[in-house]
Amino acid sequence: MTGLGWKIAAASALGTSHAKIETPCQDSFSTKLFRDRVGGDVLVAAVSDGAGSAKKAEQGSWLTCATIVEAAEIFLADGGLVGDIRRETAADWIRMAQAAIDIRAENEGATRRDYACTLLVAVVGEDAAAIFQVGDGAVVVPDDITVSDDVGWSWVHWPQHGEFANTTYFVTDERVDERMMFELCTRRIDEIALFTDGIERLVLHEASKTVFAPFFNRMLPAVRRLAAPGLDRKLSTDLEQYLNSPMICEKTDDDKTLVLATRRAPVEIKAATTPTFGVVSGEARDHGHED
Repeated sequence: MTGLGWKIAAASALGTSHAKIETPCQDSFSTKLFRDRVGGDVLVAAVSDGAGSAKKAEQGSWLTCATIVEAAEIFLADGGLVGDIRRETAADWIRMAQAAIDIRAENEGATRRDYACTLLVAVVGEDAAAIFQVGDGAVVVPDDITVSDDVGWSWVHWPQHGEFANTTYFVTDERVDERMMFELCTRRIDEIALFTDGIERLVLHEASKTVFAPFFNRMLPAVRRLAAPGLDRKLSTDLEQYLNSPMICEKTDDDKTLVLATRRAPVEIKAATTPTFGVVSGEARDHGHED
């Protein structure tokens, strides 16, 4: 689609622990750009992490993302606006994902639990954003709408962890309506990032419940410098390579997904500069358990 302002880099990377036991990457993502009925730009992004214990986790995460984006597309095509999205709307979309999983499970002789996965969703319009989540991972946004390369970042929902260590909630849970976290942000959001729990330790500080802002302030300039809107394949490939780099893999052995989206112009345009993550992202931190 032309004329839409959102520029996107997104990637999923296989965790080293999964590579050792020869299992596929169980993370998935989907992004799409739309126009609403009044001509406004709308970004829809969905990210999902398949449960490590689920036999068909990679199918569950992919199917969930695809279904959620399709549900949002139908909502917008029917004339809905982002500001109209309510908790009940999001719950309906999740039930659609459950129904799609149930059909797949019946066809494959499996159970719904075999497709267990988390879910992070952002539907961002001109002056409102609906953000909802089941499970761990997070969606983060800048604190400040001013044009600056050095802003604070905040999470919309803190990652959900279950009753026991290393557990969380899944789209396939019977009580998903109760566990889903939903927020309708009634302000303009020009940049956003979604990520699975594979990089939580690098970008979230558990003790203070804060976001490590330098990570995102170093990553977003490359996305801002993209020439065209939409998902950029080259920069997304660079992002995947970064997520697979020794610097990241020595800090986390899990699958990793990161979606970076912006409709901001770069603070300074350098004509000879090719957007890349090679130089801007060298300071990932493992600080999830600092005091």
